[in-house]
Amino acid sequence: MLDRTKTKFSHVKPGDTDYVSGGLRDFFLYRDLGVAQATNGAVIAHLVKANKAPEKGTGWHRHEAQFQIVIMLKGWARFMYEDKETRVKAGDCVHQRPGVQHFLFDYSPDMEYLEIVSPADFKTVDVEPVCAIPDPTPWPS
Repeated sequence: MLDRTKTKFSHVKPGDTDYVSGGLRDFFLYRDLGVAQATNGAVIAHLVKANKAPEKGTGWHRHEAQFQIVIMLKGWARFMYEDKETRVKAGDCVHQRPGVQHFLFDYSPDMEYLEIVSPADFKTVDVEPVCAIPDPTPWPS
């Protein structure tokens, strides 16, 4: 017999939810995929896309999460993962180990990624800078 008490079936289609501001970063837009509600907060899945040109980026931080992946769907983004610059492009998948200190500092105008994190209400903690950050690529006018 199936246990239906912990999670629910969910099917979110493209027109069911909109991209909205008000997420973790004001320069991105977020589209909820219904997973947090379906899993009672165990996991969140959302689409994230560029909304404004990179200026200062995310700042150095880490997440208090058990699991986090980013799957780049369109465009590219440049991260610092501790002292290593990493360019993530469409088709790439990054597993961000718990507690890794990182900084998203540059991205293309068409950047869009799927982020899956557990738990859904993960915390973001600012940390001291690990190293210098390269300048972002200017967007075309």
